[in-house]
Amino acid sequence: MSAILYGLSTCDTCRKARNWLDRFGVAHTFVDYRADPVPAATLKDWARQLGGWEKLVNKASTTWRNLLPQRKNPSSEPEWTLLLKEYPALIRRPVMVDEGRVSVGFSDNAFKKLFGK
Repeated sequence: MSAILYGLSTCDTCRKARNWLDRFGVAHTFVDYRADPVPAATLKDWARQLGGWEKLVNKASTTWRNLLPQRKNPSSEPEWTLLLKEYPALIRRPVMVDEGRVSVGFSDNAFKKLFGK
């Protein structure tokens, strides 16, 4: 089973991650979650594996800063999933799923550890 990299095709960090995977010969699929939305059940699983919704959401993003204040405090899973379905750019990038493990972000060292390179 190949790794799946989720992100946005316009994201520089996602491009760096894709280039790294190509350079090290890691078989992967790229999914642009703006064009191909992530199902709510998958978002819930990611949040659970990462240790909560706070770890999955990029609160430093322009999208987050531009949200209405009442949208910034989701209190339930359905509210979180609705928010992320409505604003996929809030999901930290990239999300890497490999052999059922989920990680967010990209760094050379983190990917070397993740893929044993």
